[in-house]
Amino acid sequence: MNMAPIPIEPPPCAYRFPSAKSGQGPHGVVCLGGDFSPGTILDAYRHGLFPWPISEDTVPWCSPDPRCVYSLTEPDRISRSLRRGIRAGGFRISVNEAFAGVMHACADRERDTWILPGYVRGMRELRALGWAHSLEVWDAASGELIGGIYGLAVGTMFAGESMFHSRTDASKIAFFALMKLLRANGFQLVDVQVESDHLLSLGCVTMPRATFLRRLEALLRTRASFPKDVPSDLFAGV
Repeated sequence: MNMAPIPIEPPPCAYRFPSAKSGQGPHGVVCLGGDFSPGTILDAYRHGLFPWPISEDTVPWCSPDPRCVYSLTEPDRISRSLRRGIRAGGFRISVNEAFAGVMHACADRERDTWILPGYVRGMRELRALGWAHSLEVWDAASGELIGGIYGLAVGTMFAGESMFHSRTDASKIAFFALMKLLRANGFQLVDVQVESDHLLSLGCVTMPRATFLRRLEALLRTRASFPKDVPSDLFAGV
């Protein structure tokens, strides 16, 4: 499988984040402020933080305790109904074909969205530099984008930011397609940040913040490459 080029480092972050261990409240807010430059976003994720913008001017950087993650060293937990949907086909999977489209669809899905224009610009710059990635689900007949997920690859961890669907189960198909691709290419953990019933139903689990930060430190010592394409047998055996 062809791998994406090695990402390009952006100009360094202009700030020094407080320790991710200091997060307070249910979302683990560590600090407020900063910007959405590629260097700032990348430095935050390397230190276990993520932005949860309220507005362009009010940006909490968060490190919740516990942290919600998906382990790529464990088998996927795909429901029988979803297996039937995958076997029925009628969709096409791609990577990095419509990064901006996936982000905008995720923003449209959210009420009072935190996916603000400044954040979108920063993430699109990280896509151009090779750090941010998307996976898309298309209707095979119409060519319509019906589901997707995007996030950031650092070391052997992928930070999943958001996903959407406009057809039943399309976001779940996107999620498990991404998990299979990441696992096959050497990634070990997916950070999904904050637990929800939906994420837990997909097989995500929580771990103490201290454990997550130790794992992150180890995962940053090695690097996995995000794939450039999707194998035709991605869902073989499902």
